[in-house]
Amino acid sequence: MGQKVNPIMARLALTHNWSSRWIVKDDKKFKELLLEDVKIRQMVMNRLKTAGVSKVIIERPAGKIKVTVQVARPGMVIGRGGSGVDELRKMIEEKTGQKIQLNVEEIKRPDLDAYLVARSIADQIERRYPVKRATIQTVERVMRAGAGGIKVICSGRLGGSEIARKEKQVRGSIPASTLRADIDFAKVDAKTATAGVVGVKVWIHKKQEKTS
Repeated sequence: MGQKVNPIMARLALTHNWSSRWIVKDDKKFKELLLEDVKIRQMVMNRLKTAGVSKVIIERPAGKIKVTVQVARPGMVIGRGGSGVDELRKMIEEKTGQKIQLNVEEIKRPDLDAYLVARSIADQIERRYPVKRATIQTVERVMRAGAGGIKVICSGRLGGSEIARKEKQVRGSIPASTLRADIDFAKVDAKTATAGVVGVKVWIHKKQEKTS
């Protein structure tokens, strides 16, 4: 059997960082805070799905919670006069019972964000768009955006077939064993009405800009 490791986990000390950045010594407190992080992340991701949310970073400095939301369309989150941010902050504060510092960051190159790319493919599969065409078009778009390479794997009952299969598309180079390579990875489920759940995995190799 292949021994596969999440590319982001293998690069936490090099090119990536944790999504939850805090530490506690008490095991019981750790479980409570971890579960709270999961609930906050799920709530924000579901509420801001149309805004193209990619990542929710949670930090816990003394006495408060700092939440940073990375989105492709920040205007949909901020709303008119910042009303959207205030409403989202109040929802999280009601959920946690603590003061929340909420920041919204724009993703400047959404075509190089693995989660947004995977979510885009999953949305097309849910709308019954042909899987092969969706993956090929997505791969070409990502390569035009300046990626060093991309790999997409869709698995499940593709197109409503009785037997599950895989659809794979690869362009460029994906040096998965090179830890200094900046590889973004995401796994998203497409929940179809007739064929159950179709899994979508995306690896994107981001070219590192050379410094003189």
